[in-house]
Amino acid sequence: MSVISGSLESVTLDGRNFPVTADADVIRKNGGYENEVQSNADGSARIKKTRVAWSLAGLVVQVDNARADHEFLQNLADGNENFPIVASYPDGSNWQGQGTIIDEMQVSSQSASAAVSLGGPGKLTQQ
Repeated sequence: MSVISGSLESVTLDGRNFPVTADADVIRKNGGYENEVQSNADGSARIKKTRVAWSLAGLVVQVDNARADHEFLQNLADGNENFPIVASYPDGSNWQGQGTIIDEMQVSSQSASAAVSLGGPGKLTQQ
């Protein structure tokens, strides 16, 4: 069986679908725990578990001024509630979660696109 890779095909944010640029290398972090091994003086060790949020970084989506996409994205970032997010991969899989826009959002007039990072509580789950 072949493994299919490539940029996300699209992402749906609070019900609005955004095409993802073909060259976007999106890094997915499903959420859950990150582990750290901490040493004890007697040579034994313990595992420190830290709960972490899920995230999608490196996402670049098409921004259409006729649809007021930039304003829509900014309103999501300005909001105080998580919203539904679905990321669609080229292999046909979809990953969903509740989250928000994190970090700085940058919109490029040259490429009609926006660099957006997403994150949220819990885990991203495959539909």
